Amino acid sequence: MSEPIELVVVEDDPKTMKNLLRLLSAFEEFRVVGNALSGEAGVEAITALQPHLALLDLELPDIDGIEVTARVKAARPQTEVLILTSFEDEVKVYKAIQAGASGYLVKSLAPPRLRQAILDVLAGGTVIEPRLARRFWNYFQSVQGKPQGALQLLEELERDILTMIARGLTNQEAGKVLQLERRTVRTHLGHIYQKLGTTSRAEAVVIALRKGLIQL
Repeated sequence: MSEPIELVVVEDDPKTMKNLLRLLSAFEEFRVVGNALSGEAGVEAITALQPHLALLDLELPDIDGIEVTARVKAARPQTEVLILTSFEDEVKVYKAIQAGASGYLVKSLAPPRLRQAILDVLAGGTVIEPRLARRFWNYFQSVQGKPQGALQLLEELERDILTMIARGLTNQEAGKVLQLERRTVRTHLGHIYQKLGTTSRAEAVVIALRKGLIQL
């Protein structure tokens, strides 16, 4: 049996926290190794425990989820961050993704959906709540830049891979579309991150859209 996926949950409402912990405990592939009721405590727990993924509320009593995400990704870029919140605000989604989050879901979603979202993010995908996705990508379009010579930053195949990632495909799914092995996609993504100065798939998408390197 493979090792369990380690999670840290950051949520300021005790009742919601209790429900999340109960929900996650129902899935044998997950193990919650820590939890926190504030942003500062969340940063401390995540950097100390080094989980595979942090499930993070956006609105916290001290520092918000966007700031928590930025600090976590600076200290522990390997840890994925999945935002779980009651807010449906595409600007906040954009800021969270820009800070390094790999997904954004609204609360009260069905347990199987949360489970799949966690697995998708850890497989290399970017997860955006379906009912928010259209508004989110429209907002992305509004901040999208013009190439103006920037296209040379990435090779054509790298732009194709990043476009697939921007559309929510996992590394494996992008590989199937482009007829590449999953590890080859991962290697190309590493090159993309170096060229764009980031360590995050989602942030790479933000930068590429700003520079007009990809179109959605």
